[in-house]
Amino acid sequence: MKATNYISFVGVGLVLLLTACEKKFLDLDPLDQPTEAVFFQTPDQFKAAANDFYNKMIGFRPVNSSSIYDFMDIGSDLTTGTSSAGQGTNGLNQSDIYWNNPYTYIRANNILLKKVKGYQGSYASIRQYAAAAYFFRAWHHFFLLQRYGGVPIDTIVADVNSPLLNAPRNNRYEVSKQILTDLDSAIAGLPAEAKIASGDKGQVSQQAAKAFKARVLLYEGTWEKYVKETTDFAAGQGKGNNTTAYLTEAAALASQVMSSSDYQLFNGVDSLSTYYLYVLEDAASNPKGLNKSANKEFILSSKYDYSLLQGNANLTHTVGGLGPSRKMMDMYLCKDGLPYSVSPLAKGYAAMTDEFQNRDWRLRSLVNIPSYKYWGFGTASGADYTKANYFNLTNFPSIIATYYPNLSTSATLGGYSNRKFSSEHPVRADYQESYDYPQIRLAEVYLIYAEAKCELGNGTISDTDLDLSINKIRARAGVARLTNALIAPYPSLTMLGEIRRERALELFMENSRFNDLKRWAIAEQELNQPIEGAVISYQGKPTELATFVNPASKIAIYKASVYPFGVDPANGALIIDPVSNRKFARKNYLYPLPIDQLNLNRNLVQNPGW
Repeated sequence: MKATNYISFVGVGLVLLLTACEKKFLDLDPLDQPTEAVFFQTPDQFKAAANDFYNKMIGFRPVNSSSIYDFMDIGSDLTTGTSSAGQGTNGLNQSDIYWNNPYTYIRANNILLKKVKGYQGSYASIRQYAAAAYFFRAWHHFFLLQRYGGVPIDTIVADVNSPLLNAPRNNRYEVSKQILTDLDSAIAGLPAEAKIASGDKGQVSQQAAKAFKARVLLYEGTWEKYVKETTDFAAGQGKGNNTTAYLTEAAALASQVMSSSDYQLFNGVDSLSTYYLYVLEDAASNPKGLNKSANKEFILSSKYDYSLLQGNANLTHTVGGLGPSRKMMDMYLCKDGLPYSVSPLAKGYAAMTDEFQNRDWRLRSLVNIPSYKYWGFGTASGADYTKANYFNLTNFPSIIATYYPNLSTSATLGGYSNRKFSSEHPVRADYQESYDYPQIRLAEVYLIYAEAKCELGNGTISDTDLDLSINKIRARAGVARLTNALIAPYPSLTMLGEIRRERALELFMENSRFNDLKRWAIAEQELNQPIEGAVISYQGKPTELATFVNPASKIAIYKASVYPFGVDPANGALIIDPVSNRKFARKNYLYPLPIDQLNLNRNLVQNPGW
């Protein structure tokens, strides 16, 4: 079947039907949908078209319907899951839905904006929907920019004769300028959160556009500062000299969103609970009887509903397999606010539960603790849920499972099981998770503010700014404030490093880490380290993990022969993916353009090194 140029005259949403080649990639509208020619006559029709934009963000229903791991940062250094992208061993793709789909979605944005110009009614009645089109056009261009660098900018509704079909790549600075221009238009036209009617909650707000613009500014400001390439990695001639201006505006926008009374950190957290903001669905979904309305932290999210649109990704059974790596486990803080490597509260690794003592609530609630009981779907290997003593579970004795690590069956198991995004609902089967997926949340805005301020201060930030931002996150996590005095005695700690640590901890598996490592220009350093798991040898002696026998199965939880790469002699940790498998290089900062697009448009130039 012939490949399709995705800056071409293909329809989306309300426009045209797609060919059979594309059906496996896109959700198609019914055959009886109205066409563009008879649509966009009333504000409600503009609203209906704009509402379709929200289903085009990466969420629990992944873009390509194949693997949730594409958006769960499996390529980063913080999980034991490995990927060719994280290893730097991925190759050229004949086709790439992550090129095709964004351009298809941008076309829908452009159609709405074109129809705005010809609308005969009051512009005020459709201004919000035009602003949403600007927002999502920026959203998809930013996705393309992060993945490929400079790409052809698409702001028109192209037909088969359009020069856009054979346009060269714009450089990254032109693309980022277009993104920021679109976001300015979105900010000007979107309502504040408080002005969005209760029945329309979930639609993009002015604060969401400001928060997203702050994200873009931080990304591009730090890319220019650290990655620095102005031609090769810009895919065309151009020069960036915007770091200070971008970071200054990022901090200012973040401050505006932080001061909004419409959002607040979710604080339904304690030392035994999970961070319920991730799995709030209805009163039965958590031991505190909360529903989605209790979470005011999500500024923009992908919405799901058990009756109308289920998550359809089986997160509860599969995300648990994306256990944190040795590196991630050691990045979690102790209660004194210091990392495990320097804290006097660190208990070591001799017993299975030692490293969970005196720790960050994010560790204790988002990673299974050995010997604790969790709610599951009938077996010890089922879904991982909140500790059973929150519930009256006398009617369900078979589904209370005591958790013990499994290091005896697969070399990919690192000894830790993730609980983030694991549903707690007692009657949800596979693929039925229906809580919302966070696209932008207030905690990230605090992180943007702190990082931008620290970058502007050349690695320094005031305690006042820390208290305004990430110390609120740390308070929720049950750890001490980050202050200049706290880290001063430790030469291995820097303020910028600790702020970056907070991003890793707070945004774990929220599609941030992989891009963060690249914009900081440390991806080669971090991703070429071995991926490691649990500590099997500590202070010259086998740990409890090395010798423990599961009392239920009567089987030792660790089997040395399963791990072909053995144990790291430096720290006694199991090697899951050795250095020899990891080849990440500067070329891997950008993905290669798909071959079919290069063949269709001879003016496109491949990214360097590919």
